Amino acid sequence: MSWGTELWDQFDNLEKHTQWGIDILEKYIKFVKERTEIELSYAKQLRNLSKKYQPKKNSKEEEEYRYTACKAFLSTLNEMNDYAGQHEVISENMTSQITVELARYVQELKQERKSHFHDGRKAQQHIETCWKQLESSKRRFERDCKEADRAQQYFEKMDADINVTKADVEKARQQAQMRHQMAEDSKADYSSILQKFNHEQHEYYHTHIPNIFQKIQEMEERRIVRIGESVKTYAELDRQVIPIIGKCLDGIVKAAESIDPKNDSQLAIEAYKSGFEPPGDIEFEDYTQPMKRTVSDNSLSNSRGEGKSELKFGGKSKGKLWPFIKKNKLMSLLTSPHQPPPPPPASASPSAVPNGPQSPKQQKEPLSHRFNEFMTSKPKIHCFRSLKRGLSLKLGATPEDFSNLPPEQRRKKLQQKVDELNKEIQKEMDQRDAITKMKDVYLKNPQMGDPASLDHKLAEVSQNIEKLRLEAQKFEAWLAEVEGRLPARSEQARRQSGMYDVQNPPAVNSCAQDRESPDGSYTEEQSQESEVKVLATDFDDEFDDEESLPAIGTCKALYTFEGQNEGTISVVEGETVYVIEEDKGDGWTRIRRNEDEEGYVPTSYVEVYLDKNAKGAKTYI
Repeated sequence: MSWGTELWDQFDNLEKHTQWGIDILEKYIKFVKERTEIELSYAKQLRNLSKKYQPKKNSKEEEEYRYTACKAFLSTLNEMNDYAGQHEVISENMTSQITVELARYVQELKQERKSHFHDGRKAQQHIETCWKQLESSKRRFERDCKEADRAQQYFEKMDADINVTKADVEKARQQAQMRHQMAEDSKADYSSILQKFNHEQHEYYHTHIPNIFQKIQEMEERRIVRIGESVKTYAELDRQVIPIIGKCLDGIVKAAESIDPKNDSQLAIEAYKSGFEPPGDIEFEDYTQPMKRTVSDNSLSNSRGEGKSELKFGGKSKGKLWPFIKKNKLMSLLTSPHQPPPPPPASASPSAVPNGPQSPKQQKEPLSHRFNEFMTSKPKIHCFRSLKRGLSLKLGATPEDFSNLPPEQRRKKLQQKVDELNKEIQKEMDQRDAITKMKDVYLKNPQMGDPASLDHKLAEVSQNIEKLRLEAQKFEAWLAEVEGRLPARSEQARRQSGMYDVQNPPAVNSCAQDRESPDGSYTEEQSQESEVKVLATDFDDEFDDEESLPAIGTCKALYTFEGQNEGTISVVEGETVYVIEEDKGDGWTRIRRNEDEEGYVPTSYVEVYLDKNAKGAKTYI
């Protein structure tokens, strides 16, 4: 089956058909090109989506990805990033192996088609020229024959006429012979041209056109084969990335299977564990007994105790309720100079402790009322500077030693800080070693550089290392304190330590209580209400001169209490001291050892014997 024999007379239709084939090929190229653009756009959107949900560096969100569920989500994001990469590979391969190759092939195909149809038109023009020559020769032969016939008839007429001279007859005879000869020449020429045309026509329809059409047919078949190969390549390029995409999906499945709820629960414990123990049972308080408590005139809590009954915790309580009780920060500062007291030792029996620790909820009163009461009365605060500094700390940044955190969280933060400092120290030491080696090279080869130029940099690095070491020692000391390897130190001792003085000079008249309770434990006030800006600058002088309070009884220490924070006083088990201010419901009793030593101790740590005749005393039954 050949186009040259079957379609010998369909030159124009073949020209249209081959042009349509090229159009189809160009349409397919355009389709693949748009597919590559879609793949690139899809890959870009996938990458942007993965990047959008990636955790931000050095943020709280990054810490959340310690949990296995979050790790699985992060693995999914990473796998989707690789998944997007495979779509980029599809786009690149389709561009290089299909669109670029086919675009080049289309140009070659157009040139080949143009050449074949040019040869076909040339052959058509040649056969048309031969046909025109044949027609011209035929018409000339026909004309010469007619002329010869007329000349012969004229000769015969002249020869038959007796009146015509002999010369005229001879002339007519010669004319007839000439015309006859011309007709014979035209006949011979016509016969020759006819034979030539027939030969050319045979060659045209049986040789030239079949050859040209055969080449066009082969060209068209190659085009069709090329489209088929491109379609196959189109599918294979997709198939090639399927295993890698499958691995990405397997990675997502594996990440999902790696989720461990028990591990996440343990991480939540490590992240939020405070180290405190839960509060104990609340002791029943008998309201049948008249509770007539005389409040000291020199106490800030006069208005607080009126018209309000408060609950107390039992002496056997090992925990504290106060970390979970919401209190107004400023109200707490203005109504009590101390934080909630520590519980008695675990070995204490319930009967030995008359008053357990308590953390009463404060009635929220207007700030102006508190300040009016505060300014008009004579409050007995051991050191108002501690209140001022504690308030400024609550309104400011987090303490450097993380004392605002619960014990367990504080230990983790300190350990993290120590690790960071150790890494920085190691980095500086590596830099120092590199500078030292460079200096040695300069000493051995002076032409490479001046060794003295590195002395300043080396001294600066050494100074940085020393600073970092002192900083690390400071945090290691705090860490050891939290872990119980060293005895607890007060904020005053920390500020006076040589390690702390590296970057922070000792504060004058520092009575820092900060965010710790008197036993150094955590208070939860830092995460409650919004910050309140209070200017407490000129109150020191008003409270420096304190009047001595009369003793209203005595008390015996049931346990040893180390008063490490400002405003507290240390007592040993069995010691008897004077009571100068009874418990006002906040869990603290004010005592005096001598004229120079007085302070607060937890009510649950002492057994109080009040003088019934003393002013403000009440009788314990």
